[in-house]
Amino acid sequence: MIPLSDGIPARRLPIVNLALIAANFAVWIFYELPHLGSSVFHASFYACTVDGACHGPEPWGLSWLTSIFMHGSWDHILGNMLFLAIFGKNVEDALGRLRYLAFYLAGGFVATMTQTAVTLLAGTAADARVPTLGASGAIAAVLGAYFVLYPQSRVLTLVLVFFVRIPAYVFLGIWFLFQLVEGNFGLFSAHANGGGTAFFAHVGGFLFGVLVARVLAGASLRAMPEAA
Repeated sequence: MIPLSDGIPARRLPIVNLALIAANFAVWIFYELPHLGSSVFHASFYACTVDGACHGPEPWGLSWLTSIFMHGSWDHILGNMLFLAIFGKNVEDALGRLRYLAFYLAGGFVATMTQTAVTLLAGTAADARVPTLGASGAIAAVLGAYFVLYPQSRVLTLVLVFFVRIPAYVFLGIWFLFQLVEGNFGLFSAHANGGGTAFFAHVGGFLFGVLVARVLAGASLRAMPEAA
């Protein structure tokens, strides 16, 4: 399923969301593409640096941040930025600009640490040395918040060759269940011989977004009116 629109225009220009998208593309085009292999090596996150089993190019307290602006391919960044463009603008509307930026970065941290915990507790030493990178954990937090704030909005979605409108709670619920299933089958983000998807980062980020949005909603956070 590929989301194309949520039918809810932003109330104001989503400056932070646009800046995050621009920053991700800038890192990809100007930092990664010229020397992709060395860039991934130096700016990714390594789970083994958290428990001291290895020494990464950068301390883990910095590399979790650099890694959430890194991507491994055009497909990777284009898919992530599509989701961020569609769902992030409305979450920024609801949270406000500065709070949205803090939320996005915190979501990236929680997502990275969730994947790290699973890897260190149940993975191998080789798993812990595989570079982790990508904005999808932070974006998963945005999706979790959207799930709470705009559950009845209808997401225009490309399903195979058909365009359908799916309630956001259904679209995001299916997305989250997929992460759970794939996470439990695959267990880890990557293997030493090739890499993969950090499904537990997605799970951790999404649950963080749900929790934060519920707390803020309980404090009378006002969300946008939902599209009919």
